[in-house]
Amino acid sequence: MRLNPRALLSRLHFRTRLAMAFSGLFLLAGIVLLTFVVILARHGTAQQVQGVAITYQDAPSGRTTHLEPVRPTRPDHTARPPSDVATLQKIEQTVQAVQDTALRQMVLWSAVGLLVMALLTGFLGWWLAGRALRPVSSMTEAARRISEQNLHQRLALTGPDDELHRLADTFDTMLDRLERSFESQRRFVANASHELKTPLAVQRTTLQVGLADPLPDDLVEVREDLLTANREAEQLINALLLLARGDRGPEKTEPVDLTASAESVIAELAPLAAECGMRVDTDAATSLVVPGDPVLLRHLLTNLVRNAIQYNHLGGHVLVRFDAATMTVTNTGPLIPADRIPDLFEPFRRLDQDRTATTGHGLGLSIAASIAQAHHATLTARPGPEGGLILTLRFP
Repeated sequence: MRLNPRALLSRLHFRTRLAMAFSGLFLLAGIVLLTFVVILARHGTAQQVQGVAITYQDAPSGRTTHLEPVRPTRPDHTARPPSDVATLQKIEQTVQAVQDTALRQMVLWSAVGLLVMALLTGFLGWWLAGRALRPVSSMTEAARRISEQNLHQRLALTGPDDELHRLADTFDTMLDRLERSFESQRRFVANASHELKTPLAVQRTTLQVGLADPLPDDLVEVREDLLTANREAEQLINALLLLARGDRGPEKTEPVDLTASAESVIAELAPLAAECGMRVDTDAATSLVVPGDPVLLRHLLTNLVRNAIQYNHLGGHVLVRFDAATMTVTNTGPLIPADRIPDLFEPFRRLDQDRTATTGHGLGLSIAASIAQAHHATLTARPGPEGGLILTLRFP
């Protein structure tokens, strides 16, 4: 298996790569400088040695002779004795040995010093990179805390008007636009739902009064169809109101026993399960108590259990299990492709496979996910091994 250096570097943190870049640049510059110094030192030493005149004295006669190491001749251009040539060669070898030893020592200790300074530069680069990236870290933490429930928060980065400050200001401006967009959407849904509830109520009253018994047989069926459509429209409006409320989050919280609420919801939905010949069981070793809005959490449980009953087959089974801070709703039913799971949490999206009930608007799981997110919980889904769906509600 071949190692890709670029891939290995890409896995490192930006701060680590920045510190390594500092060390690498310092090491490269030091090597270039050391090479330059060594070449100049060797060249300069060789030039100096060629111009040095050597004077030696014979011990017995006290005669002094002036020698030049590069030209083994006397000043009067007569040949030197063999002993003078040998002495000159020894001196040249000694000078060369001293020169090589000095260069080796200089290169050795310069390399040691260079490595130590490179490590020190890497450490200082790590520290400086941390200091330089500290505003980025604070911006990242602030961005993680910001969600659609608290879009009013801002980065509000302080300091000089530099690139990071302008980036933070741009991010805050984007949050302003997002907050206005979300608030406009929520207000529209809430206001439209409220405005539509009144004419629907008037329409229902008109149908009940205007088409009261006795009626001809052909109008009785028409009245029931109109009342059924009216009830479904009211349920849709109430679901939209609940979705808007869930997006806003709970105004106040109190301890809620989800286990007891689930048992109450199951008892309330027992007639619907009985119509389908379905069995709904609970498995609760301990009670699950969480802080939240009791009304919203009850709607959350109702949507989860009703979804498990509706998207099932006749004679199926639903199991509601509580474990620590987790609630799991498992049902039987048709096989669900894994790539269709994210679509289930989108408003007005539902699978067109076999269902035991034909009512519903495709808002159940989207409302449940919105309420769960408002309570800092996570709602996930995955296909069952033999069909159906496994919904997991996990509280922090």
